[in-house]
Amino acid sequence: MITCMSRNRIILITAGIMLSLFLASMEATVVATAMPTIVGQLGGLEHYSWVFSAYMLASTTTVPLYGKLSDIYGRRKLYLVAMTLFLIGSILCGQAQTMTQLILARAMQGLGAGGIMPLAFILIGEIFTLEQRARMQGLFSGVWGVSSVAGPLLGGFIVDNLSWEWVFYVNIIPGLLAAALVGFAWQDQIQRQERSVVDYAGAALLSASVVTLLLGLTGTEFGTSNSLLLLGLSAVLFAALMWVESRAVDPILPIALFRRERLFSSAILHGVFSGWAMFGTISYIPLFVQSVLGTSATQAGITITPLLMGWVFASIIGARILLKVGYHKLTIVGTSLLVIGAFFMSRVGADTSQAWMMVFAALMGIGMGFSIPAFLIAVQTTVERRHLGAATSTIQFSRSIGGTIGVSVMGAALSLRLASNLNASGLNPELVSQLLEPSSNAQAVLDESLRFAVANAIHLVFLIAFVSAVIALVTVFFAPRITLTDKPAPAPVSAD
Repeated sequence: MITCMSRNRIILITAGIMLSLFLASMEATVVATAMPTIVGQLGGLEHYSWVFSAYMLASTTTVPLYGKLSDIYGRRKLYLVAMTLFLIGSILCGQAQTMTQLILARAMQGLGAGGIMPLAFILIGEIFTLEQRARMQGLFSGVWGVSSVAGPLLGGFIVDNLSWEWVFYVNIIPGLLAAALVGFAWQDQIQRQERSVVDYAGAALLSASVVTLLLGLTGTEFGTSNSLLLLGLSAVLFAALMWVESRAVDPILPIALFRRERLFSSAILHGVFSGWAMFGTISYIPLFVQSVLGTSATQAGITITPLLMGWVFASIIGARILLKVGYHKLTIVGTSLLVIGAFFMSRVGADTSQAWMMVFAALMGIGMGFSIPAFLIAVQTTVERRHLGAATSTIQFSRSIGGTIGVSVMGAALSLRLASNLNASGLNPELVSQLLEPSSNAQAVLDESLRFAVANAIHLVFLIAFVSAVIALVTVFFAPRITLTDKPAPAPVSAD
């Protein structure tokens, strides 16, 4: 723990971090419930996944860079830069007039989000000891839970009663307040390092490799020569990234930790595949509920709520028993529940009730709540203090990259399966947009076969999520069974 900070400053920073978590979780759930309506109004179901992917791509590729820069230059300035970019992006999203503008604005928003979440958890890792982090996890989970539950309901209410633009403007006030609290109270404690070289080459290669991967996986041209060329180029760029990172003075991806820390490697793999399953499911549940079950945006938000509540309550319970039962048992139990929930979700169809979908989603949320915080606390406890920022941000990165790839792959699978279903049924693809219109008497007169075509396509999406959850469970068994003990931090050097 950083002992030179006063109690009042720690309270203010904690409040700022809590608001940051409130903002990040609110953003994810508000937008998820609003997206079917947004896409229905601005046009093009084929763009659905890219509204998520642009945000997640930008946030994913910048997470390790924020972590490394914060290790070198301190957390405060990087946090304020990230929050500024996020708020500017939110305003531009609300101003978007076309899908292209919205996607570009979401990318700007993601550039800021890539710093908000990891820096918040890095600050937690620096301020609190192991026991304190376990106790505080309940408080942070409670705040995250309130915003997560309020997010879907607020998003649905805004879309049904105001306009979708306000789902982005809602970020502004809590973002400004969080930035003010952290900016005022945080005093950076930078560890002296002999080498402080920012790995910009690694950041550029990481971004390029992920972008080409997503372009190769996304769209109706998947499997064509252009798609295969992009996937091949991505493989070359990833190989170049590994070569550069293995020789970098301060690599943006901590390759050394992968080599010598089995816990770290297992946590990263778990993050990739659990993020794939979770983010993909959250992104497409609202689309299923609105287009197949014919409900409103508010009802779509209610469907996601049990998933988020399960995550919150499991996080609180898991934090309380972490030191008693061990992180390894928690991750096994949690990921097993994720697999069970994903399995049942993969069985949904046009005749599945909304209530059963809520139960399946709750199981997935409980599983994430037990496993994700346990892995994060374990890694923060075992890595050297000088690698805290890079290690924490890389874990965040793994979950984000998994979600980014997952949403993109699922979007491509959805487009291909839906196009095939519509063609086989002789239906006009333009009719799908009418399923997403919030007003409409048109929903009642649409051919029931159209709903079954959409349901069958989204079923494939949930099946992909189930496979990813199974792989996440396999990775857990490679994690070492160790007892967590806190490491004393080296004496910090004040940097104003």
